[in-house]
Amino acid sequence: MESILTSVKKLLGIEEEYEHFDADIIISINSALSVLTQIGVGSPDGFSITDKTAVWTDFIPNSPALELIKSYTHLRVKLVFDPPTSSFVIESINKTIGEFEWRIQVMLEAEQTT
Repeated sequence: MESILTSVKKLLGIEEEYEHFDADIIISINSALSVLTQIGVGSPDGFSITDKTAVWTDFIPNSPALELIKSYTHLRVKLVFDPPTSSFVIESINKTIGEFEWRIQVMLEAEQTT
């Protein structure tokens, strides 16, 4: 089982053992998970993490959109925690986030119709 915090830290280029920024990253992760909950991912009651014990399947078990959700969460966290200096890169990430939101919604709708 893959820790949400650990996997996002890895994508940000931060070693699991380095915990200095964990609180900041956790806040950003929880913000991204809140947005995902608002578009219909996971429990309607919401979900948040407090440490590295929470795993992705706690948030959304058995979903074909899981890998996309991981990438989406990473990009959301990156924009808050470690934003690029180039406005072009920021714009590209924002477009990718928008596309991911759309694709996640399409996948969720497909799951509901089957």
